[in-house]
Amino acid sequence: VVVIGRSNIVGTPISILLSRNNDSGNATVTLCHSRTKNIKELCKEADIIIAAIGKPYFVTEDMVKEGAVIIDVGINRVKDDSKKSGFTLAGDVDFQRVSSRAAYISPVPGGVGLMTIAALLMNTYKACVGSSTSSD
Repeated sequence: VVVIGRSNIVGTPISILLSRNNDSGNATVTLCHSRTKNIKELCKEADIIIAAIGKPYFVTEDMVKEGAVIIDVGINRVKDDSKKSGFTLAGDVDFQRVSSRAAYISPVPGGVGLMTIAALLMNTYKACVGSSTSSD
């Protein structure tokens, strides 16, 4: 697995979780960032790429091996004068070009963001239920 982005919110935690010796991890993980010198070569060897670098279209077709799984965590506003808002949402992966090489790829918007919202709502609910007492 190659994780692109070393933030405290996504990149670093997901690299630790995936490298743990358990059923949902046990992967060999390489954590990269925007200044990793051989990032293209590292990505080209990865079975799974998780992009969380905060740069639109950073992962390009020439960085992805055939059949890889791509998880795009990035959400970026890109100027788009054709939109009423003046921008469009784009991921860290060039979805249009990379999707032809990938076995699976998460879209932006509509991919990981929806799972993030669901997880936040679930955790909020659990925190609320867990903190209530019989006198409430």
